[in-house]
Amino acid sequence: MRGLRDFKVPDFKFPKLKMKDIPEIDEVKVDYEALQKAQENQKKRETKNYDATSYATIQEVFYKSIKTYGSKEFILEKFDPKGKYTEISYEQFGKDVIGFGTALTRKLSLEGMPRVLIISETTYEWYVSYMTMLCGKGIAIPTDKELPDNELENVVKRSKADVIIYSEKKAEAIKKIMEKVPEVKYFVKMYSEEGINGKNVGMKYLIEEGRALVESGDDFYSKIEIIPDEFKVLLFTSGTTSNAKGVMLSSRNLAENINAVSAYVKLGPTDRLFSVLPLHHTYESSIGFLVPMANGCSVAVCQGLKHIVPNLKETNPTALLAVPLLVENLYRKINANIKKSKKDGLVNSMIHVTNALKVVGVDVKRKVFGEIHENLGGKLRIIVSAAAPIDAKIGKWVEDIGIVFLQGYGLTETAPISALTPEFQPKVGSAGKAVFQAELKIDNPNQNGEGEVLIKTPTLMLGYYEDEEATKEAIEVKEGQRWFHSGDVGYLDQDGFLYITGRSKNVIVTQNGKNIYPEEIELLLGQIAEIKECMVYGKEAPKEDANKELIISVKVIPNMEEIEAQYGKDISEEKIKDIIWEKIKEVNKQLTSYKAIKNLEIKHDEFEKTTTMKIKRYAELKKEQQ
Repeated sequence: MRGLRDFKVPDFKFPKLKMKDIPEIDEVKVDYEALQKAQENQKKRETKNYDATSYATIQEVFYKSIKTYGSKEFILEKFDPKGKYTEISYEQFGKDVIGFGTALTRKLSLEGMPRVLIISETTYEWYVSYMTMLCGKGIAIPTDKELPDNELENVVKRSKADVIIYSEKKAEAIKKIMEKVPEVKYFVKMYSEEGINGKNVGMKYLIEEGRALVESGDDFYSKIEIIPDEFKVLLFTSGTTSNAKGVMLSSRNLAENINAVSAYVKLGPTDRLFSVLPLHHTYESSIGFLVPMANGCSVAVCQGLKHIVPNLKETNPTALLAVPLLVENLYRKINANIKKSKKDGLVNSMIHVTNALKVVGVDVKRKVFGEIHENLGGKLRIIVSAAAPIDAKIGKWVEDIGIVFLQGYGLTETAPISALTPEFQPKVGSAGKAVFQAELKIDNPNQNGEGEVLIKTPTLMLGYYEDEEATKEAIEVKEGQRWFHSGDVGYLDQDGFLYITGRSKNVIVTQNGKNIYPEEIELLLGQIAEIKECMVYGKEAPKEDANKELIISVKVIPNMEEIEAQYGKDISEEKIKDIIWEKIKEVNKQLTSYKAIKNLEIKHDEFEKTTTMKIKRYAELKKEQQ
């Protein structure tokens, strides 16, 4: 799923691997005749979806889950960095949501459809805040905690937020919003017991006040009727400049994610998901929160990126949602450790043996590769990678050590799920197949079957916020069916699996899922007098770069008239580049760190353009690759 922001993976450390269980497996004899027959039967095997759920709203999911799973643990979070994880039950979560929702109306008099912006790190009260809005009156606005102050201010203004719920870590940024955006009615601070003090109030105070009202007989909140297709969530796709798009989602959009996943992946109360990705993104908030809630799973909150490995061991999750960079780093570190232990040859041999045994019904992978599993918590059975492509050999390795590897595809506009690998029909390397009740097709395919990916799905957004023109451009209505133009280039194989081969739109998607719209940066660069024209793009990193991260680059045609007027004639190219680079550094200060320009190239000839004078980006990028 596109759009994940500045996700940086720390240096993992694993203990030396002894692979002590491998010698026992050496004695296993493989019946290769039986293996061949089993492989043939496996190819012939018909696949069938699981029975899918049919939820229409998240409210329906919420009340069913808190009733069904009551005393079972739901959210696990370490509130004391040096302490143990606290387990919060479905019952407590339900009471906190209903209490908070009651207080927002009864104590703050937020009638009608208040717009509530939520900004914080992943924490229990984020989950409570989001669910409160999904089950009550109003619109939730999940917002990236990494936004610079000026971008946050723009989000608040553009969304017309009535309330801001924030954590202590965002207190300084919110203080500035209080001064600059007087239209905001209330500022609710998480984990604060402060009573109503002007526009300030503590969230803990409101939850307790609301719970007291409910216990005294106030059932207002639980009787709220949610219309499946009403506007419930507003998400800005990237940044907050005037051309950034706001995606409007309904409760049905989110509920259909649950229905879609349930047909392809079986989850239950014994499963636990590990939350490491940011919750403001629909990948984590939908698949990592709403889906597990619907299935009685628990969710363990990672303390922070540097704590991933110890937190995995403490919480023993069964499923992990990841971006490719995280999976790639796990793969690299574990294999480097195996090589250091001089077990790489033996491990590779055991991969072949255990693969053969699995085909004939003998699965000993978790025993053979037990030490690797222990370093990942001991119970991990599923890893889902999305947001950007991943090397197929890494996905195959995950399967080889005994973990189901699934890939997903989607966008914020599809809330986000559009395609997913069914766990009963793995196909490493693809982006999955169209999810339950969705359809994918390729528009105007070339001789290789490649073309723009079009999506028809019940998870498709209502439209772009206050931008009817952009909505009509993105969603094509054919015979009463709404087809979304994804802007991605790909093809479908004979089994309906999707393979993404490029981007037809301008969005830059980096290896670790960061989503960058070049127009936003170009708009700022265009204000530099010394720049005549420019094009921002993602430049491939050198092959020797282990992270292989895209380098955000810009091709610039200098405005020589302005440069000569300011700096004199007969100026060297090196000096021209220095002048422009100093100006770009000033623009970088206005950008979130991952958007910052890292590479400047001076261009002397004109850009290739369309008849409407737009730069042909992909023609220019093709030159870059030559």
